[in-house]
Formats: sequence, C-alpha cells, structure tokens
Amino acid sequence: MRSTFSGLISTSKPMNILIKSNKNTPGYVFDTVMGTASDIKEMKIRGAGRIARAGASAMGGFAENYPGGSLQEFVKDIETAKKMLLESRPTAVSLWNGVQACVREMKDARTLEEAKGSVIRNAELFVEMSSNAVETIAKIGANRVQKGDTILTHCNSSAALGVIKEAHAQGKDIKVYATESRPWRQGLLTVKELSEAGVDVTLIIDSAVRSVMKRTDKVFVGADTVTSNGAVINKIGTSQLALAADEARVQFSVCTETYKFSPMTLFGEMVEIEERDCEEVVDAEALPKDVKVYNPVFDTTPPKYIDAIITEMGILSPGSVYDVMVRQLGGDIFRMREIQ
Repeated sequence: MRSTFSGLISTSKPMNILIKSNKNTPGYVFDTVMGTASDIKEMKIRGAGRIARAGASAMGGFAENYPGGSLQEFVKDIETAKKMLLESRPTAVSLWNGVQACVREMKDARTLEEAKGSVIRNAELFVEMSSNAVETIAKIGANRVQKGDTILTHCNSSAALGVIKEAHAQGKDIKVYATESRPWRQGLLTVKELSEAGVDVTLIIDSAVRSVMKRTDKVFVGADTVTSNGAVINKIGTSQLALAADEARVQFSVCTETYKFSPMTLFGEMVEIEERDCEEVVDAEALPKDVKVYNPVFDTTPPKYIDAIITEMGILSPGSVYDVMVRQLGGDIFRMREIQ
C-alpha cells in the first residue's frame, strides 16, 4: 500500500545508527526515520521548514508502517525514532517542533491503534499547516513590497522567496540581489528558483552585502529559530545583513512560520549554534597544521535590528514573539521542560 507520506520522506540508505528499541521490533521499521535523519545531517535536506516537514513525515511514516506489538512497545519505539531525528540537527527548533507536534496527543491513547492514528493524523496536519503557512506569509509579505523595489535576500528561505515571487507575480517590477551564502552556496539554489520564476536576480558574493545595500530598498530573510525576546538565529551572515541594513536605513524583515519560535528559550535555555567540519570550507591538507577553521552554521540577529517578523499570523514586532508563544502553547507552556 502506498504511504500517505510518499514523496515527503527520505528514501536514502539509512546511516549506521545503533538502535535501542524493543527486541520484538524489526530493525527495518526504523529505515525511513534513519534515512531522513541521515539526509538532514548530511545537508541533503536543507532549510528549517523543509527539515521540519521531513521530520514530521518520517514520524508519520514510522507510525503508518509500524508492524504491531503493544502500546508500550510503540511508545518506546516512537521515542527512539524521535531521538534519531532530533539528533540529526540538534539546533533546529523547527525540527523539534515538527516532531513534537506528531506525538503531542499520544499520551491520551489507550490502544496501539489510537496511538498510531494520532501520530499519523498530527504529522499530516503539521505538513499541511507548514506548507500553507509559507503561502500565507508570501501574500502578507508581498504587501510590504512596492513597485520598483530592489530586494536583498540571504541563503535559501522558502518563506522569504515566497514573498519575493508573490511580489513579482503581482507585477511589481522588482530586482533582487541574492548572496552566495557560503560555504554551502545555497544562494545558487535561490537564484535558480527566482530566475525560473522570471525574477530579475543578481548573485553577489557574501562580502559585497554592504556595497549593494546602498542600492537596496528592502531586505527579506528567513529564520531557523526565533527566541522569546525576538532575536533571530539564521544562516551565518544574516546578522551582517542586518547591521548593514541598519546603517543604510533599509527595512530588514524576517519571514518565518511561528513553529520556528523556540518555546524553550522562555525558560532561559540558550540556542546552541552548530559548528560544522572545516572540510566544508577548505581542504584541511591545504592549510598549515597549526591553522584552525571556525565554521558556524548560524548567527544571532538582535531584535533591535529587525523591523518586522512576517508570519502566517500577520506581521509582528520582535517584542510580540513572547505573547504569540504563550497564546499558542496555553497551559502546555508549563509542561515544555517535561517533554524535551
């Protein structure tokens, strides 16, 4: 039978992970989860929204294909699957929120079928909600774009690109600068997508940001994580764009779904900035042995440099993030530490 999540979950060969599951659970049950975790870790799946949808889909696929056993065994195995996914990108709050959304009702299940059904249902809801959120953000964000604007964007954000493409579709005759976004050069994906949509786009090297800012009207970027005080963690280099935009008095807007808001920052937890291997930057053999390489994936943009956070709920100020978190979580906010 064709899975509900076909086309959304990974088909890659699973990475070599030690599975601590029930002895009655066959190892193949974890193949989809392991394959998705591998693709996230190896950057085959990129972007906070895509990562979140992939994680939720893997959880849904796991529940859909679970072969049987008891409710207790399923609960233990779903926790193993959850851990595999979260360890693939520990800094991605979108992945945490996507995976957590799948299991949030499982505590109320009295039978195995009820538990499996709740995971499948919530995985489908999350994927649909996430996809719809990007479309809503595009329409809201495009209202901030004026005819003839020149826009600067960074990395490869679905939400930010949605705004740009929607503005172009509305006939606003825009021009776009897109950063190369080293070391993975996600900017190449951005310019390809915008070019195919008919947008006038120019690829720039990352260090040219300040030079082109004087010719820029607005900056639109995405977000990997938004903290409770409205700070934004995003692709390394984002904070430099924000500083240059502030200096030039250019509007700096963050386009993001609210599931990228990090509830754990309400309790004072810091967002870990992932540092990746130096080989992504340079061949280590080409360097003297005493030279080190610092390769952080993200940086932090303070709220004072952010003019607007464009979400599916509307345009927010950084100071409004806390209120949105509290409204969304309700009474569950006091359980957040328990469900990590």
